[in-house]
Amino acid sequence: MKKTLSLLGLLCASLIITAPLTSFAQTSADQPKTTKKIVKKKVVKKTLGKKAIPAVEADDGEDEGTPDIKVDVAIEYNCELGNKLTIYRNAADPKHIALRWGKTLHRLTNVATTTGADRFENHKYGLVWIGIPAKGMLLDSKKGQQLANECKSPEQNAAPATAPAANLIAEPVHG
Repeated sequence: MKKTLSLLGLLCASLIITAPLTSFAQTSADQPKTTKKIVKKKVVKKTLGKKAIPAVEADDGEDEGTPDIKVDVAIEYNCELGNKLTIYRNAADPKHIALRWGKTLHRLTNVATTTGADRFENHKYGLVWIGIPAKGMLLDSKKGQQLANECKSPEQNAAPATAPAANLIAEPVHG
């Protein structure tokens, strides 16, 4: 009699445990599957008249601000592998420079260093300009790679190797 009751209890317990699982499987199978429809919107750019598109893009400056190069001193650098870049410096704003790399103009902010090197960064685009007296280099901190190395201004190229090189970011001359 005890064996029959324990066997009956075990059978009831197994039915109670498996009943919710089978009802869940039936309800989920009975429900229709929903699919998400992806709609792509086509962006149409309108032009006003015959206005030319500017050849130089400027970063939107979401975190650094759009650079203003109208009152700045421009220094062109020739780098290895034929790369070129231009740095614009404004005497009224020594904490920032504008850097033209390719066809894009970026605003970089000065970052203090313990080594005395000039370091300017744009966190949004991951650009880092490091200037030491002998050369400069442009880095992509997001990809962890160099974009340009051995960048020298005409003054640095003209300086003898034994004499100290001119500062990479020249101060404007007031006369």
